[in-house]
Amino acid sequence: MYQHISQYTPVLLFFALAIGFGVGALLFAYLVRPNKPDPEKLSPYECGIPPLMSVNERIPIRFFIIVMLFLLFDVEAVFMYPWAVVYERIGWWGFIEMFLFIVILLVGYVYAWAKGALEWE
Repeated sequence: MYQHISQYTPVLLFFALAIGFGVGALLFAYLVRPNKPDPEKLSPYECGIPPLMSVNERIPIRFFIIVMLFLLFDVEAVFMYPWAVVYERIGWWGFIEMFLFIVILLVGYVYAWAKGALEWE
């Protein structure tokens, strides 16, 4: 029984070391950092750009829809690169699979376009 536990000793030691390093780094940073709060530093937009809208104002959902569509088509491009690299090895079967993948995404693109998801107004 103890032989099985001793196999995990390096893993547990490494885990304890990682936790200790994280906690120690945060504690050290807390102890040595300067603490000089002022109204400028405590403002929510420290970068110097005044806020364009109120905190309570809602962001239109159309923004999130366009972001999700962008991510969807960006992931498509990421999947096409490895396919192109191994295209000679996978032959016609890989070509048919990628063709179906592109057709499915094209149908989704046409549907989003027809619903007006790409209109920014």
